[in-house]
Amino acid sequence: MRWYGPHDIIQLTNLKQCGIESIVTALHHIPVGNVWTVGEIKKRQTIIEESGLKWTVVESLPVHDDIKLAKGNYLTYIENYKRSLENLAECGIYTVTYNFMPLLDWVRTNVKYQNKDGSKALLFDKIAFIFFDVFLLKRPLAENSYTKQELEKAQSYGKNLTELEKNALFESVLLGLPGNTKSFTPKEVLALLKAYKNIDGSHLREHLINFLNEIAPLANTLGVKLAIHPDDPPFPILGLPRVVSKTSDLKVIFDAVPISSNGLCFCTGSLGAEPNNNLIDIIDLFENRIHFLHLRNIIRENEFVFRESEHLIGDNPMEKIMVKLINLMQKRNISLPMRPDHGFLHSFEKKELFPGYSLLGRLKGLAELRGLEAGILHFLEKD
Repeated sequence: MRWYGPHDIIQLTNLKQCGIESIVTALHHIPVGNVWTVGEIKKRQTIIEESGLKWTVVESLPVHDDIKLAKGNYLTYIENYKRSLENLAECGIYTVTYNFMPLLDWVRTNVKYQNKDGSKALLFDKIAFIFFDVFLLKRPLAENSYTKQELEKAQSYGKNLTELEKNALFESVLLGLPGNTKSFTPKEVLALLKAYKNIDGSHLREHLINFLNEIAPLANTLGVKLAIHPDDPPFPILGLPRVVSKTSDLKVIFDAVPISSNGLCFCTGSLGAEPNNNLIDIIDLFENRIHFLHLRNIIRENEFVFRESEHLIGDNPMEKIMVKLINLMQKRNISLPMRPDHGFLHSFEKKELFPGYSLLGRLKGLAELRGLEAGILHFLEKD
């Protein structure tokens, strides 16, 4: 289960009582680009172990924007990244998740979408995002990123919003990095966008591969598994390219750096939001590169909207995915770390520190996924 650290409103004792054994966390208090020292890693490790749990996966060891841009202090930040990997390995932590999304991490336009039963979920509406981008943020030349029909739909959408709803949209999009309660400001976003002005998809992909060529050989020597998280959502945001969205993107990354440590965080929600991705095929194609599992589901309402759904009910065939993953783990003779990604906010819980990371919603998903796994294993044993 993901835990955000001592400031998380969910306590480790809560997780322990729910049958959780392993923790996914990160040192969010350390500025992006700085070295994670052995002392800081052990301090967090001690807190977790004193609660009877174990820190098994880092999510995430963030990549500084200078590395994505290949400018400024990027060489120093790459060396710092290597030192952090060495220090994590020294402390016995061998699975490290990261992403290469420029500027913003995962993005939603509504983090309090109300389901029919009153629970709340995360939703992305491209038309709402276009309204935010063009008419609220007013990114220079933003209209060039969209079709005439999309712009008309966005303008029409915005006419029906109250000021309160506009503010909620603004806050949802600019939530900032996971683990950070401070949202981006429009000024910060517009300033950072200038740095990416001349970065297209080919540049960003090249910078990712160069980064991996630097860190993957070291990770392999250390026994560390690097698990890149797919783009969320899996298409360009704010005119910025995203290069870990499709099956073809993954093939380029793994072919370019054919080292076993260079692997994937198999996130069914992020990959599943791209309708042309076949999740079963992705497991087959990259079976030896899957190092960490994020299991969640989504429903694509139409070409513009997807929302997060119950873990076993959605457009992703979770039963077939689980069968594939179990067969994969048996074939590789390993147990891949898995966490239930996101969950509904139920009325009883009332609030969550980070959208999607309620306790009850994630535990419901975990219980369903473990039950599904147990049933499949029992069926396979009978055969």
